[in-house]
Amino acid sequence: MMQTTFARALAFAASLAATAALIAGCAAPPQATAISNELPFDQAVSQATDGLIAQTQKLPAFLLKVESKFAKRTVVIDSMIDSGSGQQTMATKQFEKYVTDRLTANEQFEVLPFQLASLTKSQYLLTGTMTRVQTGNKGSFKLNLALTEMKTGNSVAQASAIAREEGVDTAPTPYYRDSPVLVKDKIIEGYIRTAQAAPGTRADSIYFERIATATLIDNATNLYNNERYQDALGQFKNALATPAGEQLRVLNGLYLANFKLGRTADAEQAFGRVVALGIAYNELGVKFLFNPGGTEFWSDQKISGPYQMWLRQIARESTAAKVCMNVVGHTSRTGSEQANDTLSQQRAAFIRQRLAAEAGDLAARTKAVGMGFRQNIVGSGTDNVVDALDRRVEFKIVPCG
Repeated sequence: MMQTTFARALAFAASLAATAALIAGCAAPPQATAISNELPFDQAVSQATDGLIAQTQKLPAFLLKVESKFAKRTVVIDSMIDSGSGQQTMATKQFEKYVTDRLTANEQFEVLPFQLASLTKSQYLLTGTMTRVQTGNKGSFKLNLALTEMKTGNSVAQASAIAREEGVDTAPTPYYRDSPVLVKDKIIEGYIRTAQAAPGTRADSIYFERIATATLIDNATNLYNNERYQDALGQFKNALATPAGEQLRVLNGLYLANFKLGRTADAEQAFGRVVALGIAYNELGVKFLFNPGGTEFWSDQKISGPYQMWLRQIARESTAAKVCMNVVGHTSRTGSEQANDTLSQQRAAFIRQRLAAEAGDLAARTKAVGMGFRQNIVGSGTDNVVDALDRRVEFKIVPCG
């Protein structure tokens, strides 16, 4: 009943605002708050969050009167991500915690768990991203927050702040650390656009229309991060069974959970589906790690053990799809540009040779390309787990002939 009353109030308020605009003009919607000053991470989060809250005070007076009948404004938060990689990191988790704590401390808001049951109870969806930016000689992060109305899909507030890089832990969370592929598809790109959506504009439809499945994926990912692999597998299967379940995060989760449980056949089947979806998207980034400065796979079998299976599935799925591909090697930002260009070319050629060994006709339908560090995703130059994606090999579908 409360939700019905609120919906009617929203509709009436929208009508009232439109009428006022036609008669005498009305105030423009609140503009996104852009902060240029660099701040320590916690202060930057506070500034962005407070900017978001302040914009909600600029709702039409009638709507504020209606909302005053409700105890609090309810919010769900979809797990925040790094916009460059699409990953959740220790920093994005800290970002989310700071925002949650600040909203909870404000008597106007109640943060509900990001679960399927909460979606019908929540008035707003909160999204947030961290984006690495260069400010002077140092790196920083732009923090974006957006508040989207659940009933309409419209952005009602958007704020940002710049955080200093010092003390920020950008290591990926276990699911993303263990992921063999770059899990950044149209849905993740839609999330990023939603977190940047100016007030008065709509959330990205590809992302917003799949929000119910996102709650299942989020739960499954958290279970995986907590090493509850059997439970995570069940939740990823539940997500896959939904109409929006066929997405990289789900299939990748099935691979990871099965692999951790020692179910090698199921893991290989899941990875094949990951590859097939990547081919359908015309691009697949795989984290093949090499020994420093060379073209041999990483010596630790705990890391490189599955690589032969990955190559087998990439060869099988690309052959079945009858596609032509550029095999693109990448390196992290360590060493000279020329040396990295050469190394990335050599590594791409090595992968191409291995694919051709799996399926001979791929030799004529693949080309090795070296990009060096010119297309870094993370760009930290740490040469560890943080920038593993910068040392990936991509398979880009190109026209044949």
